[in-house]
Amino acid sequence: MGTRVGVGTSGAVDGAEGPAAGRGSVLAVDAGNSKTDVAVIGADGSVLGAARGGGFQPPVVGIEAALGTLERTVERAAAAAGLPARGLADQVSACLANADLPAEERDLAQAIRARGWGRDTEVRNDTFAVLRAGLPSGAPPRGVAVVCGAGINCAGLLPDGRTARFPAVGRISGDWGGGSGLSEEALWLAARAADGRGEPTALTRTLPGHFGLDSMYELIEALHLGRIPFEGRYELTPVLFETCAAGDAVAASVVDRLAEEVVLLATVALGKLGLLDEETPVLLGGSVLAARQPRLDGQILELMAARAPKAVVGVVAAPPVLGAALLGLDRVGADARAHARLAAHYA
Repeated sequence: MGTRVGVGTSGAVDGAEGPAAGRGSVLAVDAGNSKTDVAVIGADGSVLGAARGGGFQPPVVGIEAALGTLERTVERAAAAAGLPARGLADQVSACLANADLPAEERDLAQAIRARGWGRDTEVRNDTFAVLRAGLPSGAPPRGVAVVCGAGINCAGLLPDGRTARFPAVGRISGDWGGGSGLSEEALWLAARAADGRGEPTALTRTLPGHFGLDSMYELIEALHLGRIPFEGRYELTPVLFETCAAGDAVAASVVDRLAEEVVLLATVALGKLGLLDEETPVLLGGSVLAARQPRLDGQILELMAARAPKAVVGVVAAPPVLGAALLGLDRVGADARAHARLAAHYA
C-alpha cells in the first residue's frame, strides 16, 4: 500500500501575557487516548520546543483533569522553547481524541482558550490531524482519513470547508473496530471456542499465552478479578494479528471484518462529499493501520479498488502532531517555505 503524501472553533484570548514565539507562531497539540504530543512552531515552520505527555480522556477523568494533564505537557514544550506557557503562540491548533461532536469541540475550545496559551484557538477531532499530515502542502486540503488506534473514526474534508464526519462515540453510534473492539472480539471468540460454543481457534492458546497463562479460563478469571488491569486487554490486538498471520481462520475473519469496516467508513465519507468518482486521497492512520499488517493491507486495497477505484490509498507514517501544526500554519497564512520546513523536520 503506497504512501501519498480542517470544523473548528476560534476566539481571541484576553490578557495573554509574556513573550510569545512570534506573530504567526503555532502551538500544535495532538492528544490521543494513549499519548499527547505538543510542539511550539515558529512562523517560519521551525520547531522551537516539543514534549510528550499522557493520554487525553475527558470521558474517563473529566475535562478539567484531562486538561490538567495537557497543561503540564504544554508547559514542558514551552520550557523547551524557552518561553512561558501563557501567550505562548499566535495560534493554538489542537486536534483531540474524544472531541467527536461539534459540541465537544466547542466546550474544549472554550476550556483551552481560558488557559491563555494563544491568541486564537481552534479545536478539531484528532482524525483531522492524520488527514492534514498526509495531504500535500500548498494545495487546498481535500481527502478522507480513516484512523484506527484505540478506537476507530473517519473524516473527510473539501477545500470549501465542508466535512464528512461520524459521531464515533462507541457502539451507540454504530462503531466497531479499533484496538478495544479487536481485543474484545478476539476474547469473545476464544472464550466460546474454549468451552465448545464456537469454532476452534489458536486464539485459545495465544491470548492467555501472552500473559503467561495456560488457558482461557485463567485469562477470563484474571481479567474479571482485576489481576490483569483493564488496559491490559489492548495488548491482545497484536496477538490477534500474529495469530492471523500464522494461518488461523477465526483470527483472519476478525482482520477481514476490520478491513470491511475501514473501507465502509472511507466510501461513505467519499460519497457524502461527492468524491467517489474522483481521484482522492484516502489516508490511513493510527497504530493499527500504521502497523502495515499484510492481510489487512491487502484486503483494504482489494475492497477499495472494487468500490472506489479512483481513490488513492496511502498510509500516514508522519506523527499526527505534524497535521495539527500544518493546520495551524494554514490558519495563520504561513508560506510554502514554512510548511516545507516543518514537514522536513518530521520526515
